[in-house]
Amino acid sequence: MPMAAAVLSLPKKPLPAGRPRDWYVAHNRRLKTMRLVIALLDSGVYDPAQAGNRRIRDTADRIGVHPPSDITCRMVRALLQYGR
Repeated sequence: MPMAAAVLSLPKKPLPAGRPRDWYVAHNRRLKTMRLVIALLDSGVYDPAQAGNRRIRDTADRIGVHPPSDITCRMVRALLQYGR
């Protein structure tokens, strides 16, 4: 009988205070991008051409994150390309 993969989450730490709002927006966008890329790779999507906005947004829905913006979708494809 196969064992289910355990999900290990690290304890969350507060973000540093005093940064400009744009820094927090960019930071959270990068985190979401990485989560989406990992989920896409796990589902067998390795090529940026396979990762259209619809597929990325469906993946976001599947893993339980808010739908990504067009900018985040572009970042996902760029990260997939960079990893090749």
